[in-house]
Amino acid sequence: MIDLIFGTQNPNKVAEIQQLVPDTIRVRSLADIGIFDDIPEEQNTLEGNAIQKSQYVFDRFKCNVFSDDTGLEVDVLNGEPGVFSARYAGPQKNSEDNMNKLLLSLKNETNRNARFRTVIAIFWNQKLHLFEGIVNGEIAKERRGSKGFGYDPIFIPNGYNQSFAEMPSVEKNKISHRGNAAKQLISFLKENTLE
Repeated sequence: MIDLIFGTQNPNKVAEIQQLVPDTIRVRSLADIGIFDDIPEEQNTLEGNAIQKSQYVFDRFKCNVFSDDTGLEVDVLNGEPGVFSARYAGPQKNSEDNMNKLLLSLKNETNRNARFRTVIAIFWNQKLHLFEGIVNGEIAKERRGSKGFGYDPIFIPNGYNQSFAEMPSVEKNKISHRGNAAKQLISFLKENTLE
């Protein structure tokens, strides 16, 4: 059995990934290895933050570890909120405040094109690999739906009439940025555990 640490304290995220990886891999959380502190995210890119979180664990334990970072990038705002998506309206990381600020920023804009992007950084056999998942769409003029989290109520993916918050989670996960990045990670793990 190969241990793979997921740089998160969220047991739901760990369980979700565990269902997808090959049977020869056991996914463990930060709590499982005794890390309870907040891992720093001080970089100015999603890639930088994902690498920093994985590097933090790798440097201490020299183990297989992966972390992710996600951002919402709005064209007319030059890619904002981007790496600051979670704390766009302040350090309290309040989703309602973040959506209010974004909707206000786009109040008079006709170009509402945006994309969600997730970057996964994994140290596997002491080598760093990156995977990226993207979903393009647009920002709605008002909140729609009650499922999901973060900016889901105001993000409508291309080719759909529903916001992420209106979609069943199974459908959202099939097309989402995080789902796309995770599929690449799973393919990589399957290829690299057959040896």
